[in-house]
Amino acid sequence: MAREVYPFETIEQRWQAFWKERRFFEMDESSMKEKYYCLVMFPYPSGDLHVGHGRNYIIGDAVARYQLMRGKNVLSPMGWDAFGLPAENAAIKSKTHPRDWTLKNIKRMKAQLESWGCGYDWRREVTACEPDYYRWTQWVFLKLYQKGLAYKKMGAVNWCPSCQTVLANEQVVAGSCERCDTKVGLKDLEQWFFKITDYAERLLKDLDLLADWPERVRVMQRNWIGKSIGVEIDFPVAGFDRKLTCFTTRVDTIFGATYMVLAPEHPFVDEIIVRSDKADRLKKFVTEVKAQSRIDRESQEVEKKGIDTGVRVINPMNNREIPLWLADYVLMDYGTGAVMAVPAHDQRDFEFARKYGLPVEVVIQNEARDLDPRKMKEAYVDDGYMANSGRFSDISNREGMESIADFMEANHVGRRAEHVKLRDWLISRQRYWGAPIPIIYCETCGIVPVPEESLPVLLPHAVDFKPTGTSPLKEMSEFTETTCPRCGKGARRETDTMDTFVDSSWYYLRYLSAGDGTRAFDIGLVNRWLPVDQYIGGVEHAILHLLYSRFITKVLYDLGLVNFKEPFQRLFTQGMIIKDGAKMSKSKGNVVAPDILIKKYGTDTVRLYTLFVGPPEKDAEWNDRGVEGAFRFLNRVWRLLELEGEIVRRVSADDLKGIRHRTHFTIKKITDDIERGFQFNTAISSIMELVNELYARANQGPAAVLCKEAPAVIREAIQTVALLLSPFAPHIAEEVWSRIGNGESVLETPWPRYQQVFLELEKITIGVQINSKLRARIEIDASLTDEALKEAVLADEKVKQHLGDKIIKDFFIVPKKLVNIVIQ
Repeated sequence: MAREVYPFETIEQRWQAFWKERRFFEMDESSMKEKYYCLVMFPYPSGDLHVGHGRNYIIGDAVARYQLMRGKNVLSPMGWDAFGLPAENAAIKSKTHPRDWTLKNIKRMKAQLESWGCGYDWRREVTACEPDYYRWTQWVFLKLYQKGLAYKKMGAVNWCPSCQTVLANEQVVAGSCERCDTKVGLKDLEQWFFKITDYAERLLKDLDLLADWPERVRVMQRNWIGKSIGVEIDFPVAGFDRKLTCFTTRVDTIFGATYMVLAPEHPFVDEIIVRSDKADRLKKFVTEVKAQSRIDRESQEVEKKGIDTGVRVINPMNNREIPLWLADYVLMDYGTGAVMAVPAHDQRDFEFARKYGLPVEVVIQNEARDLDPRKMKEAYVDDGYMANSGRFSDISNREGMESIADFMEANHVGRRAEHVKLRDWLISRQRYWGAPIPIIYCETCGIVPVPEESLPVLLPHAVDFKPTGTSPLKEMSEFTETTCPRCGKGARRETDTMDTFVDSSWYYLRYLSAGDGTRAFDIGLVNRWLPVDQYIGGVEHAILHLLYSRFITKVLYDLGLVNFKEPFQRLFTQGMIIKDGAKMSKSKGNVVAPDILIKKYGTDTVRLYTLFVGPPEKDAEWNDRGVEGAFRFLNRVWRLLELEGEIVRRVSADDLKGIRHRTHFTIKKITDDIERGFQFNTAISSIMELVNELYARANQGPAAVLCKEAPAVIREAIQTVALLLSPFAPHIAEEVWSRIGNGESVLETPWPRYQQVFLELEKITIGVQINSKLRARIEIDASLTDEALKEAVLADEKVKQHLGDKIIKDFFIVPKKLVNIVIQ
């Protein structure tokens, strides 16, 4: 039998051109069909894509194609998160302008996406670094500013003294600058913030609206927001006319506080230094701590340092004076910048107390055994009963929490409070390649927002990048010098640019009005199409990008610009594809380039294996042999065109029942797999089983009587293979569908529906003999193939008991009557 190899080169090019010509992926705004907004997180245009990146886009394309066949009006757009540090670094290294570098990469990546057969509505393409996009990013900033949610204040940043520039956390490697290896410290700079903390409670509460998000992502967001319920306690400062307030979730341990710790940046520190006889030592310590990076200060591995200020604070519960220390592990932007230290019941406090010889006093006793502070190797952080706690001793610590809080409120020394770990969003970046912040500074009028009609504030193109990486904007008078829009006097522009997370916090709205030069988005269109029905992307974006997008949506909701509270109805986070046990990266030398594989095996093979490699929500190891297996399977699908007549001649009436059952069972199985969590790997496996069933019939002897129904049943099965395969391997699906006489495209054909009647098979009971002795009877489907029958027999518990660990020499089948297993 001749075996034609699937001619993927010509087929794939032809069908990609056909889809583009027929504009299948262009959303129709006038359509009355049910809408479906399928969105893949837009990528940073960093260069070539590898097969690990492909998983994200191929999943999104498979979902979009499936929903088109379900009769939906699908919006599947694509754009580019095009501002950011890598482009600026490339400019410094290669003297290539960031814009040129970025647009070159976009062109390359767009071609790769098209080579994967991914269909997008390219009319709606957005590019974050283009003025027609960042004009509206600046508009978003102004909306927050008008609402009092954008403000400027001093903030600590990672600072490289050699490069004289701010570094993002990811640019700090082992406490040093990744560019010059100089030790990185903290520096206070005046910077712009968004007041996301005003929305902390709503961001927490509305997670309950997101039932179709992965639970682990919701947990990650809750933990990041970090709501804590506890008590604020006022500690009078001995010798000073003031109090220090600390927040604690363990007010039950108040009697065990043996010292207090302040952040070196706390405003009271300056007052202490002025009155201290060891001012020089304190100043030196503060300077040293500020030279540390935030990462080092927060690290659990780095040993903590502190200094006694000589000042004492008074515990309001027992009027006991305890020392006030400064320590590097306390940060001003967490809590109140003051920490009540209880070494016996907090591990960090315990380690610090042991290092500096501070008292450890047990106030929560372990019910199983008494704790001796002299023998403790670690802090006791579990529940127990209260001890050495005055009137509150001998009650459970949980009861003590409430009783002490009641006492503090009654005596005005403390109050119940809620704190969040979430900090306001620092959006300032002292970099060039970002959206300029639309603010003007006037000596007469102060801070003045750029009028909306004057947007965009354009990035100058002719810039000179210095090896240090400092922003060239500061030295460009043609950019900085401007006129105050209020008084008309000379003024200067803000030279900071916006965090790229601002660009990506609203892009899903812009797709609806990508070419509109009069507004950020069409409110009516956005309210009809949002929230996004399905959002797809990596779990690495589970916190910041999603949190910031949710925040911006809520601000726009409050402004009456959108009528939905959450931007993404459903979220799917795919796992990584790894190679040799590690994430793909050029530095590891384990990147698998798709272009070579596509040239050798075709796009459909790469798509099919990418989806088949494992459960899409989990990490999966890439295996080149698996690619070859996917290619062999597609060739088997291709040869069904040759085998159709052969199968028709060889099937019996009972065979047809089994094939029709398998066909409709496969429709149901794949539909369920897609609808319930995108289990593409098991869906593809089901198609393989259907194909195997057809091949099994092609390889058996001719039927005694030609069945009249055979042509229709076999044709239905092959058509079903093409339709079900189309979201995963769309080119071969279209070609098979066309070659068996169908005029319209697969994408114009409704997704197949199973019929319940064909899921119900005739059952028969057969005897199972072992060495010619009857050992079991089992009920099976009458039309099982010999291989499926063998699997069913060997899975039977009675049969397994009789076989034990004996070797099977032979397996005889008497159709519809019995099986005889011959063993040694």
